Amino acid sequence: MKKLNRINTGLEKLQPIKVVQFGEGNFLRAFVDYAFYRLNKEVDFNAGIAIVQPLKDGMVNMINDQDGLYTLFMNGIKKGEKIQDIELIDNIVKTVNPYTEFANYLALAKEEELQFIVSNTTEAGIEFIESDTPEMQPPVSFPAKLTVLLYERFKHFNGDASKGVTIIPCELIDYNSETLKKYILQYVDLWKLEDTFKIWVSDACTYHSTLVDRIVPGYPRAEIEEYNSKLDYQDNLIVAAEPFFLWAIEGGDDLKAKLPFHKTDLNVKIVDDIRPFKMIKVRILNGAHTAMVPFSLLHGNKLVMETVNGDFTGKFVNSVISEISETLDMDKNEITAYSEEVMDRFKNPFIKHALADIALNSVSKFKVRVLPSLLGYVNANKKLPVNLTFSFASLIRFYKGNWNGQSLPVKDSEDITAFFNGLWKSDDYEKIARLTLQNKGFWDVDLTEIPGLTRAITIALEEIDSSGIEAGFVKFQERIK
Repeated sequence: MKKLNRINTGLEKLQPIKVVQFGEGNFLRAFVDYAFYRLNKEVDFNAGIAIVQPLKDGMVNMINDQDGLYTLFMNGIKKGEKIQDIELIDNIVKTVNPYTEFANYLALAKEEELQFIVSNTTEAGIEFIESDTPEMQPPVSFPAKLTVLLYERFKHFNGDASKGVTIIPCELIDYNSETLKKYILQYVDLWKLEDTFKIWVSDACTYHSTLVDRIVPGYPRAEIEEYNSKLDYQDNLIVAAEPFFLWAIEGGDDLKAKLPFHKTDLNVKIVDDIRPFKMIKVRILNGAHTAMVPFSLLHGNKLVMETVNGDFTGKFVNSVISEISETLDMDKNEITAYSEEVMDRFKNPFIKHALADIALNSVSKFKVRVLPSLLGYVNANKKLPVNLTFSFASLIRFYKGNWNGQSLPVKDSEDITAFFNGLWKSDDYEKIARLTLQNKGFWDVDLTEIPGLTRAITIALEEIDSSGIEAGFVKFQERIK
């Protein structure tokens, strides 16, 4: 089969760089890049994307090997019929690894037609690191990297307000754009940059919070021969996703004019307030995803579909969603309908979504996606949610890193993995539970103050190790009555 590149596909003409994207993973390529691809295709938007690799270890080299091209397979069921749409995405025109080519990174700031900054650096990405400096090549945090890029653009265009950019972060944290803007301004103050730059950052640039919704398993390893059989070229970056697509972005008529998605049939909603969309999606879909990963991996599953179809694990996920639903102050019929749709999406037979792929940064994900539901349930019912509490204990046990002699796919920052490595040198379950729960660096609050939570987590950890997940859950329920 021929190599996938622009010469072999006749796609040698490149669009001008209008988008700088922080992140090169499967989700962004199946979501944001696909959305701009649709704009290019349907309304001649003519937007090229330059990708910035946010971490030292990334995959821009693989993307470069294919001239930025990759195939997106969208697989699902519609009205009882199996559907599969295939698109060759062609709008990535440049990639930059700022750790090895910092000058090329700064050069992106000088792009005449640059209009948009998008990002998905996971929940852990939008952070303020006080030790970051403008001389670092590059700074550690994403907000600091972005501040350096914006400052370079400000200087290059002499503070021209028309060269401000539209910043659209996709990280799943509350008020993602407001938080990002706050950290950028903190760096401006910390680095003692000009007041005129501070005004430019605040007024010439616009910030738009978002909600993103699409299940993206990524590279279909197990079925790759079947996928390749549908192509006449060799693609090492195939991405599999579900057909469902929702992108809610806070903004008004100005943003609608800049991003004319209303001229396509893609489900992009530019609205005054994304909170209703965000609440139900992050709590139910993302919350269930994050809650299921540790206990299902410990139970021996590998896939989301396998989890929700299992007798024990499927019932457990349904119970998790029921507990989450009780905490949402929304129309109950709407919640029920969305919950049923989520379970159907989890069961999509085309989507082989590996639990290990969802495990990245599980602590920060649990804090954002699951912990608010657990705390909300306690506040409303004056008791612990049984399934969410057991899921929390499974998360702590998962971070031990091994189970029944096998390694677990723990993927997190060095400080978090080091914390758990030290913690699990002990076999004192109460101590392990207590020190984890009172770690404000993880949860922002001391969770040992939640009545009964330390005891319940301790019991769950004991039962998981002595009886396994399924039998351990039964015994856990009996002991906490």
